[in-house]
Amino acid sequence: MEHEMKDSTGPQPFSATPSPAPRQGRKSIWAIGAAAVLLLASAGAARAASQGPCDIYAAGGTPCVAAHSTTRVLRAAYTGPLYQVRRQSDNATRDVTALASGIADASLQDTFCTGTTCVITVIYDQSGRNNHLRQAPPGGFSGPAAGGYDNLAIATSAAATVSGKKVYGVYIAPGSGYRNNATNGIAVADQPEGMYAAIDGTHFNGGCCFDYGNAETSTTDTGNGHMETLYFGRAAGWGSGAGPGPWILSDQENGVFSGSSPRFNANDPTITHRFITAIVKGEPNHWSIRGGNAQAGSLSTFYNGVRVSGGYSPMSKEGAIVLGIGGDNSHWAQGTFYEGAMTSGYPSDATEDAVQANLVAAA
Repeated sequence: MEHEMKDSTGPQPFSATPSPAPRQGRKSIWAIGAAAVLLLASAGAARAASQGPCDIYAAGGTPCVAAHSTTRVLRAAYTGPLYQVRRQSDNATRDVTALASGIADASLQDTFCTGTTCVITVIYDQSGRNNHLRQAPPGGFSGPAAGGYDNLAIATSAAATVSGKKVYGVYIAPGSGYRNNATNGIAVADQPEGMYAAIDGTHFNGGCCFDYGNAETSTTDTGNGHMETLYFGRAAGWGSGAGPGPWILSDQENGVFSGSSPRFNANDPTITHRFITAIVKGEPNHWSIRGGNAQAGSLSTFYNGVRVSGGYSPMSKEGAIVLGIGGDNSHWAQGTFYEGAMTSGYPSDATEDAVQANLVAAA
């Protein structure tokens, strides 16, 4: 991905703290197959365009159960729309599909939205399980997030390019958010899962919570360990990493954690690449944070170990999906999402490395 234009109100990024040498993740019987996929993904953008991250996850034995992107196709066999926009002038809607290359056809949105404002109403699930994301409903507690439905993202606020083609991301301003409380195939209880997202490393704040991943089906805080999402930002009220932030963390209710300690993990660095690959994965009494530059290089492992004590082993995941908000609809955060997916099963590091290579090849 390459930057084209962005109306960001986020704070200025800080210099990234050098990350430590990655710790070795658990080996998987699928590592050899995923490594082969990595070689294919590294062969060049033309070859990588024939497969997407969900093809790589499937080859590693951890298939996607949700896949969301407004920028490109994430599964080679997918032929449906990527997202839907609605224009303010007459409330008409239009699905945005992909070009033959698999990259979103932004001209469909541009033509449809000429002379008016459009919002993103649906982010379609490309996994085949109909786990689409729509406007998030009110939260279930007596606080500011308990008001009406969340705002929808302005469709033109996060333009970028993929392989030289103009695309649009999902620009989450405070008060905006997407959700699906009635999903199919998402991990529940202590079942293993993985998730990744490509996000904007310069658009963030310290609010709760710019999340993508697994949350409560009731839109309420139902207790410790009822969520497992990746979080990006500078909220340090529960936990933090090295430097001033932002960090890749995990919102697991009731805490946004950087490691086994609920407060601090010195190995989780401040990360400020223009485009970031963020990864969280979990299985019984074990979870991991990984991340890197979505435009170049490899992933680093920032945490790989046991769960936080106090209600997080076993986990009590419920299987809803959130984007840009917390599990109880806490919606004070900001960030930009370009693509992401959730898996069934705990992906190997080799599989995720191949996903990273695919992102880099997407340019």
